Amino acid sequence: MAALVLPTTMNTQDERFFKELGARIALARKDHGMTQQQLAEQLGVAQQTLAHYEVGRARLPVSMLPVLTRLLTLSLDELMGQNLQPAKAASARRRSKRGPVSRLHQQIDAVQQLPKTKQQFVSQMLETVLAQTSH
Repeated sequence: MAALVLPTTMNTQDERFFKELGARIALARKDHGMTQQQLAEQLGVAQQTLAHYEVGRARLPVSMLPVLTRLLTLSLDELMGQNLQPAKAASARRRSKRGPVSRLHQQIDAVQQLPKTKQQFVSQMLETVLAQTSH
């Protein structure tokens, strides 16, 4: 198990960064329907250590980032809070509610990542299906 690294002192900017990073980890973990215990086991840390990471009380080891990105299916940019596209930001707001993201919301998020021409195609298909069901 990795040792818990408690910061001696953190400046305000570092403190904010680690709190936001922890919040993104917690959100992604919940998105995947994982408990702290389940993720902690996969990371090789105690559940309490993961809890400290998620609230920003402890600094996450850099060596853990590649494992987290793989387990939480996030890019490093997403994990670090960089390049959140409007679709992903909307998805993050939806995920802030308790419970896993619905399959429909996951599909909508996936469609929003497609090129515009493919988005238009999916939109036309949906309009056709919805028009048929309204009759």
